Amino acid sequence: MSTDNTKGFSCSLCPRKCSAERGEKSGRGYCASPALPVVTRAAPHFGEEPCISGPGGSGTVFFAGCNLRCIFCQNRDISGGGTDKGKILSPSALRELFYRLEDKGVCNINLVTPSHFIIPIAEALAGASLHIPVVWNSSGYEGVNALRSLRGLVDIYIPDYKYSDKALAEEYSKAPDYPLVAAEAIAEMYAQTGPFVQDENGLAKKGVIVRHLVLPGSVDNTLGAIDIMERLLPPDGFYFSLMSQYTPMPGLENHPKLRRSVTEEEYDGCLSYLMMSDIENIFAQDGSSKGSEMIPDFDGTGL
Repeated sequence: MSTDNTKGFSCSLCPRKCSAERGEKSGRGYCASPALPVVTRAAPHFGEEPCISGPGGSGTVFFAGCNLRCIFCQNRDISGGGTDKGKILSPSALRELFYRLEDKGVCNINLVTPSHFIIPIAEALAGASLHIPVVWNSSGYEGVNALRSLRGLVDIYIPDYKYSDKALAEEYSKAPDYPLVAAEAIAEMYAQTGPFVQDENGLAKKGVIVRHLVLPGSVDNTLGAIDIMERLLPPDGFYFSLMSQYTPMPGLENHPKLRRSVTEEEYDGCLSYLMMSDIENIFAQDGSSKGSEMIPDFDGTGL
């Protein structure tokens, strides 16, 4: 399906299958996004895992809108969607953006929250001649059929696995099916890339990094996520990145557990459990990663 000239479509791409009409430059539905991508920032970023950031930074491309929209989202300035949040790009313009980032010396092209724009992104990638890996950096809440359109186009997947607890997924993201849906999506990602591979400098070339953000007061959710990933993927074939950077955001008065940061005891207990699992490759995060200073400015940089 070409989207350079599309007039829009009725969308059932993501697991919500809301069938919303998404016009070329306007959209409804849960992601509140049009058919064409809305990009809010495109610039080197050095805050990813070391094998992703590398010496030249990761070439992050941030998209507006989201099909999950967690109530605690750090990127809420753009996750609500809307074309006023960034610049609308055709697949060919998006492809040129990738080339400009590559020319800056970044280590990869890192597509952040891209799932709801999978059709035009796939079109942009299919016509690209990049010499660096492409990273799909997502919430994990994706349909397997949609992901299959990326086979051969994406080198590295960095999905979240946010919830093992259905009730928590419902409360925080209105997605009680998240634990199963995201696990199926991650299995498809691994089937596409195979085991994790790094080059002689330690930079990621292909594979899967599963990220999990520890949430305050929800240690059991994290332990369950570790258990599920331990069973789902070969223990030596992927990285599990345990994140401590949860930052309380405004508007959480009805969710008291989310109104504080994760304690050192909570994170250390989760990390100890992860280290005792069969998962061999682990990224841990120190306390300095917390705070709003970790959130980039979505000001149109690089556009």
